[in-house]
Amino acid sequence: MNDDAVTSTEDPSSPPTVPCTVVWCGGRPYVLEGRIGRARWMGTDFRGRPESLSSAELQRRGWSHHRAS
Repeated sequence: MNDDAVTSTEDPSSPPTVPCTVVWCGGRPYVLEGRIGRARWMGTDFRGRPESLSSAELQRRGWSHHRAS
């Protein structure tokens, strides 16, 4: 079996659930911080201040695995 192959049952339109995953939203990176009982996406707002988003909020705003050009 190929160790590089990844199978997932997650909805591809939903943000990933693996801690330390980085996604892009609004031109800024967000990283998933795992906490017992509740994970959150941490990034910065347009002024560079720390910002925490839930997976639902990240999905509502639109996200991508790749930075938009």
